[in-house]
Amino acid sequence: MQRILVVNSKGGCGKSTIATNLASLYAAAGSPTVLMDYDPQGSSLHWATVRADNRPVVQAIDASKTKSGQTRVWQTAVPSGTERLIMDAPAGVSGLMLQDLVKRCDVIIVPVAPSPIDIHATSDFIRDLLLIGKIRKYGIHTCVVANRVRRSCPPYEPLRRFLNNVNIPFITTLDDTDNYIRAAEEGIGIHELAPDEVSLEREQWLPLIKFLSYPADDESRDDVVKPHFDLIAGRRA
Repeated sequence: MQRILVVNSKGGCGKSTIATNLASLYAAAGSPTVLMDYDPQGSSLHWATVRADNRPVVQAIDASKTKSGQTRVWQTAVPSGTERLIMDAPAGVSGLMLQDLVKRCDVIIVPVAPSPIDIHATSDFIRDLLLIGKIRKYGIHTCVVANRVRRSCPPYEPLRRFLNNVNIPFITTLDDTDNYIRAAEEGIGIHELAPDEVSLEREQWLPLIKFLSYPADDESRDDVVKPHFDLIAGRRA
């Protein structure tokens, strides 16, 4: 089972958007997929409730804390046979909770929104992942994704330079398009829309799918992942 954590202490960066699109993508590819929502706002859970019964199944689990501040063990039990576990972390995660989430995952995706405040906060959060989460110690593959980007947005160069210094890849940029809103309203992922309608989004997601599927030094992965991604979207290359 691959366990993917989507996390950033800064809210408003689109964690649930990435988590739900990943979950639907893997489910459409035939992988038994679980979407675990740690965020009390429950955005991923809501997405799952509007997903039609005839769509590939994504099992959603409420992993948020109870009124007593605890998460019941049975709430976070992963069903047997699960191949992909997508964990949608809450905003403001830090300290012991951050350590606990890091220990539960194999891969971390850090979305960052395109504002100077978000970029600065994300740099601080990456430091927390390194120092508090100890991602190096646990050998957890970590990447950053620019999310909800508009053409008028400021460049990410300060963040890129920081990530280069700590050897964490800046994987891709996801534009803020209406297709994400449309997909969320229907409880689907953008790759489940008609391929000719989401050609830009599919191209932008491909580097992330490759990062999640193969080691970073595998030069042959383009020939493997692209046909697979096309098949998920309902079109053979």
